[in-house]
Amino acid sequence: MSSAGALGHLRILDLSRVLAGPWATQLLADLGAEVIKIERPGTGDDTRGWGPPWLSDADGNETKESAYFAATNRNKRSLAIDFRKPRGQALIRSLAAECDVVVENFKVGTLARYGLDHATLSADHPGLVTCSITGFGQDGPYASRPGYDFLIQAMGGLMSVTGDADGEPMKVGVALADVMTGLYAATGILAALAHRDRTGEGQHLDLSLLDVQVATLANQALNYLASGQVPGRLGNAHPNIVPYQVFAAADGNLILAVGNDGQFARFCAAAGLQEIADDERFAHNAGRVEHRDELVPRLAEAIATHPLDWWAETLERENIPGGPVNTLDRVFADAQVQHRGLQVALPHASAGTAPGVASPLRLSATPPAYESGPPLLGEHGAEVLERLLGLNARQVANLVDAGVVGEPGG
Repeated sequence: MSSAGALGHLRILDLSRVLAGPWATQLLADLGAEVIKIERPGTGDDTRGWGPPWLSDADGNETKESAYFAATNRNKRSLAIDFRKPRGQALIRSLAAECDVVVENFKVGTLARYGLDHATLSADHPGLVTCSITGFGQDGPYASRPGYDFLIQAMGGLMSVTGDADGEPMKVGVALADVMTGLYAATGILAALAHRDRTGEGQHLDLSLLDVQVATLANQALNYLASGQVPGRLGNAHPNIVPYQVFAAADGNLILAVGNDGQFARFCAAAGLQEIADDERFAHNAGRVEHRDELVPRLAEAIATHPLDWWAETLERENIPGGPVNTLDRVFADAQVQHRGLQVALPHASAGTAPGVASPLRLSATPPAYESGPPLLGEHGAEVLERLLGLNARQVANLVDAGVVGEPGG
């Protein structure tokens, strides 16, 4: 197979499941790479059963294909192989020989038991890039522990700075540690492939959810490392910028995200708060941070006197960052979201079409493509084995009869 996409010259063997690994390989697939997803016969990727909601066909009949699975597996081919069996291991090794990259997220040491780890595969294929994603990494005192996004958000510090000051620590509303790890994985894979293109040498990428979570604490991490002061929870307020939080307008919630002193002065003029703009305590951001307890209630009182539409028009006119807190129905109805085409429809074998969210990557010459929706379990087994390994229909049928390869849909 080939693609006009930027990565149309690459083939990825995807042994990962759930979110972080599939997120990385979907990103690569959107950019043209051929991604062959290996799943367990019978059950497949764990997230196939993570519903409701399920995809529905044109008549509204549920397909038992979960929306969760659909979120991370478009543009992929599914092949169900039981690699606990020796013949299954041999198939994986043969497929790896036809691929540029192998992605997996099994516990440390699992694939070594089956001869499918980096050391074994690269001995025969030194140009192969492998990417292992785990909760805590391939070494260290926690290496053998299972890691899940919720746990990682807690242990990695994100929950300690998320939530109301007087409330309990709060996780982010999506599995952000997984998603960010997927993004780092895709970046690392492309870096490893660039190195291989220059040297012919593959390598192993060891990605840890905990490493990613700590690395992406960004300014909060540096606030602590620079000051020695442990950041706390500020609700929707910002530790370094004021005003930068949620305020209650007359008929809904408004985000005000003032990023510099000029924006603050314009906001005060528009809100009828010139006396605040003239107060030296509030003229500069450092002073506003220091005196936030005095400033924020006065801003809140003024903001509550006008409805959201008034504020939206005013903030746009004055070039001040701000806007409503949208629920997801309002997000996908938003004029800018619709203009950018962020909702897409994908062909799907049982639902007819499956909804999707477009990639945010906007490449002028090689944009992402949406050629297929999430695959049915084992949907492409015969096609992949025949095309890449040269097996004939009888040989594939024998593998199915032996329980090594799963039939489409099972």
